[in-house]
Amino acid sequence: MLTLGGFVAKTLSNRSAFGFVSARNLPQLQSSGRPSLTPLRAMASSAAVEFQKIEIQREDTTFNAYVVGKEDAPGIVVLQEWWGVDYEIKNHASNIAKMDSGYKTLIPDLYRGKLGLDAAEAQHLMDGLDWQGAVKDIAASVKWLKENGSKKVGVTGFCMGGALSIASAVLVPEVDSVVAFYGVPSTQLADPSSAKAPVQAHFGELDNFVGFSDVTAAKSLEEKLKASGVPYEVHIYSGNGHAFMNSSHEAVDRKKKLGFAEHDQASVDLAWSRFRSWMKKYLWN
Repeated sequence: MLTLGGFVAKTLSNRSAFGFVSARNLPQLQSSGRPSLTPLRAMASSAAVEFQKIEIQREDTTFNAYVVGKEDAPGIVVLQEWWGVDYEIKNHASNIAKMDSGYKTLIPDLYRGKLGLDAAEAQHLMDGLDWQGAVKDIAASVKWLKENGSKKVGVTGFCMGGALSIASAVLVPEVDSVVAFYGVPSTQLADPSSAKAPVQAHFGELDNFVGFSDVTAAKSLEEKLKASGVPYEVHIYSGNGHAFMNSSHEAVDRKKKLGFAEHDQASVDLAWSRFRSWMKKYLWN
């Protein structure tokens, strides 16, 4: 059983087809009821000013993606949380693009323009995600970056995107490096013991998503990565919970309303430092 903010969710019995822990009874974002559409969309718009919106083709479908950063630099595909392509994932992609000598970052829109405005909507969108199709979106995003000036491409993601990042290390041979935050795919989607790219992973000690991003899941991932033979690191951050990397004022407020652990900027800074070293090692050398 998982208890968050006074609500109880049955996690192990409510997994989606490819392994994300269901949390249908997570508390809604609640201060004055359901948040209006305008504030969230306004925040997303403010974060999106510097992004170029592109269209990527894969097989017989297309999807939108958002690109920012230095031309001809190493590329990094940045994968959304269950909310969709919101202000915080754009903040992450924008910040990554400015790290070190610069990267070109790309966010594929896995939800095809839809955005979760509260936990119930986010859960609904994630439940409807075609996980195998999402991996194909990642592969197409990696291909686009390599065809547009990036000699090497990494993948990173958060929560749902963290699990997909690890899946890309298994299923997308063109990926050169992965950094995943608090998410592990089910073996139905991808077995980390078959990873082909270096993987660094980050988890919060107090994360309660059993089997997906709790400490047990992190230690199981570590054993599987050890068996894979690829370079790997698994870091667990004391006193931190799920989504601990989300640092904007709006995201910190959202974490509080969802009953997650208190924000710890020192852990965020340490994780970003490790991220920078990992991506620099495998994408620049």
